[in-house]
Amino acid sequence: MIFFNRDEQLENIGNGILDATWAAFPTLARNQIALTWVVYDPPVLVNTGGALTPNAFWDHPVRGFTYRGVERIYPASVVKLFYLVAVNEWLEKGMSQTSKELERALRDMIVDSSNDATSLVVDILSGTTSGPELPTGPFETWKYQRNIVNRYYQSLGWEELETINVCQKTWSDGPYGRERAFVGELLENRNMLTTNAIARLLHSIVGGVAVSSGRSQTMMALLKRPLNDLPTDREEDQVAGFLGGGLPKNAQIWSKAGWTSQVHHDAAYIELPEQRPYLLVVFTEGKAQAKSRDILPFVSKLVAEAIASL
Repeated sequence: MIFFNRDEQLENIGNGILDATWAAFPTLARNQIALTWVVYDPPVLVNTGGALTPNAFWDHPVRGFTYRGVERIYPASVVKLFYLVAVNEWLEKGMSQTSKELERALRDMIVDSSNDATSLVVDILSGTTSGPELPTGPFETWKYQRNIVNRYYQSLGWEELETINVCQKTWSDGPYGRERAFVGELLENRNMLTTNAIARLLHSIVGGVAVSSGRSQTMMALLKRPLNDLPTDREEDQVAGFLGGGLPKNAQIWSKAGWTSQVHHDAAYIELPEQRPYLLVVFTEGKAQAKSRDILPFVSKLVAEAIASL
């Protein structure tokens, strides 16, 4: 069972938004976009600091719309959300200890999308390190350890997570040595996520039930993005060119973007004054789409306008 209820109103609006997007961006193919949108009708029980027990939260119905939400797509830096939750689980269970360096890495991984910071986080999660290629026996052990994050997510028993793969570091230039061997000759073992899987994880963070109420709030603090004073010194600020770029300045957004030369993605929880809050995950694929800083803001703007009509 998918975690949200599909309904006719959101289906009609969602399909209309997709049609408008394809009309505005003719090079965007039908199979180069995936989207999951969840609306929080009143009484709103998210972003309240974890007001509900996990069971009550998961029993509370929410409405949603999805297009290609089960397609496995390379997530780029959106995978960092999964490492963020996993680290908090490890800390909660005493499997890892916090430190100034880990705190710094978590912040840089989410706020700045640092790949170097993510490398440390994955090492801490898995007890492995990058380096030269390994002989067969030690490499098998290394691979088993490295898949610990996958085992954790499978243990949750969520249908949306059945097809995901979250075991690789994120690279600027690409993997070398044992990391190159691990990702596979044809990159067949690279990270893969679906917009539905990301939406469910983000839903759990916003709901205050990811690991614990306190840890969910800590994660939310890292994901908060300012819409007003955007940094001018960085090409990629995770707002302009992404979902935050289509919002009015009085909106609030908590998000994690991802981009490469092949993909342009964002996952966000959004609050507009006097409107229903909502969660939106949009993935686009293809070289031309990856370069576009207009598609995600366009979709975001249409969704924000549609929220006012609900």
